[in-house]
Amino acid sequence: MRTRRGLKEIEKWASKTEYMLVVAGNLVGLGNVWKFPYLCYKNGGGAFLVPYGLLSVVLGVPMFLLESSVGQYTQEGSVTCWRKLCPLAQGIGYGQLVTKMYNFSYILIQVWALFYLVFSFRAQLPWATCENTWNTANCVESSSSNLTVNLTVLKNATSAATEFWEQRALGISGGIDELGSVRWELALCLLACWVFCYFSIWKGVRSSGKVVYFTATFPCVMLLILLVRGATLPGAWEGIYYYLYPDLNRLSNLEVWLEAGYQICFSYSLTSGTLSVLSSYNKYNNNCYKDCFWLCLLNSGTSFVAGFVVFSVLGFMAQKQGVPVESVVESGPGLAFIAYPQATAMMPFPQFWTVCFFLMLILLSVDTHFVSVEGFTTTISDLFPKLFRKPGRHELLVLFVCSSFFLVHLLLVTEGGVYIFLLIDYYGITRACYYFMALSECLTLAWIFGADRLINIIEDMTGQRPSVFFKLCWKYIIPLLSLISLIVYLVDYKHLSINDWYTYPDWAYALGWAMTLSSVLMVPLWAAGQMCVTAGIFRQVSAHLFNSDLTSDQEKLPNKTEKNPFTWKKRKLQESNRGGSLSPDGQK
Repeated sequence: MRTRRGLKEIEKWASKTEYMLVVAGNLVGLGNVWKFPYLCYKNGGGAFLVPYGLLSVVLGVPMFLLESSVGQYTQEGSVTCWRKLCPLAQGIGYGQLVTKMYNFSYILIQVWALFYLVFSFRAQLPWATCENTWNTANCVESSSSNLTVNLTVLKNATSAATEFWEQRALGISGGIDELGSVRWELALCLLACWVFCYFSIWKGVRSSGKVVYFTATFPCVMLLILLVRGATLPGAWEGIYYYLYPDLNRLSNLEVWLEAGYQICFSYSLTSGTLSVLSSYNKYNNNCYKDCFWLCLLNSGTSFVAGFVVFSVLGFMAQKQGVPVESVVESGPGLAFIAYPQATAMMPFPQFWTVCFFLMLILLSVDTHFVSVEGFTTTISDLFPKLFRKPGRHELLVLFVCSSFFLVHLLLVTEGGVYIFLLIDYYGITRACYYFMALSECLTLAWIFGADRLINIIEDMTGQRPSVFFKLCWKYIIPLLSLISLIVYLVDYKHLSINDWYTYPDWAYALGWAMTLSSVLMVPLWAAGQMCVTAGIFRQVSAHLFNSDLTSDQEKLPNKTEKNPFTWKKRKLQESNRGGSLSPDGQK
């Protein structure tokens, strides 16, 4: 057990396995299945693995270690941890808190997948035929051998899978100005997803640590089943060839490198505060140094394997229709809810493969979602410990959060809800947020708090001293890459549009930029506010706001020749807390 400032005892992970499964479930998500394979194909195939692998080493692993070690050492949420490291930088935590709220909108993927899963048990898959009430006269059946040709030649022709997605599942309206009514079937699926989220985290790590034994492992089983099935399909290897064929000329394109960096930040859950929250439930001496290598390897390996699953099926689909693979390649919702269901409809026993796919999709998104909500509630509890660190209060807080966001997300299941979702995805969780937060974290921890102090902390916790390579990444490489990426993003910025046929109104773009700035501006605004409200001359104010709570501990060292002050602090805590677990505050 550990305490936070002498309040109610907070559980740690029951075992190291629970921590690893929760983090793995959070990392392995939708980005691995419907984003990485498409990015790999789009940006040079096998050649894309060069920037992806290089940036994983200089960006992904160092940032993962940075955030997880900070959480484990401070034993605090993503806002209050900065009080101990650099009070002036608490705006980073508040910005991450805002970003988490935008991240909650990804529950809509679960909703859509659950909706499709229900229809997958029908004797005739509804997205395979044009004999349904929602189909139009322009519908072309998914099983048609010349589907792509028909869609190209026939004016206004649409596939049965596309019509099911747009007309039956979404009931899509003409634009964000036309929200229309709530789709009650999607609303019930949304309710089911939030109820599952609540009961996954209502007891904190005691419940979430048990749920992941199923939700983190079963998707891997489904992925392996789909991999074996995909590899045995006719045309599969042609699809895999398109996935991995190296186009080395693409490596000279800066956009390829930016895409690789963004994918790493997204799939590794960097700069969101989630890693620091999850690691805050670890024991002080957990080997987070070794953990980060295994977890990062697992995430990147899963992404690579998922590419074989996706492109083997797309290759089969292309052969069935007699068209090149690039004609059927899609990403995001188009892959998960149009292309893949369309492909499974052509297989023997289509219901079984469709159920496997959507069950995997649900469980992949479930882990990421409830871990984000857990990180959000933990951070709120740490901000107001006297209010929420009492018996029964955590359950009420989680209930309030889940209920509130269920009501807010009813907007997403209206007829115009998909336009809102895409707006949030493009602006609320944009590249600019990742780049700016990575830059802010590295400048704060490597330059203000001190990279050497951080390395000392990791050595004291794990018994292993990180190499000087990590120090170079934190101080120079990551800040430089983040700054360049941020500048390029702003220079090449383009307004969001959907398939070149729908352009948002001006007020929607203004709302989008407001979402982006709502998290980014937290950092400078908090710093400026703290400088203004803190009394004292400038030098005293700077000393108070820039220096962490640990400074006073170092100044009180009885032996100035002690090589590692953090080892001294830990030993003093052990002497005064014999037999108990440790926290940075000296609480047991």
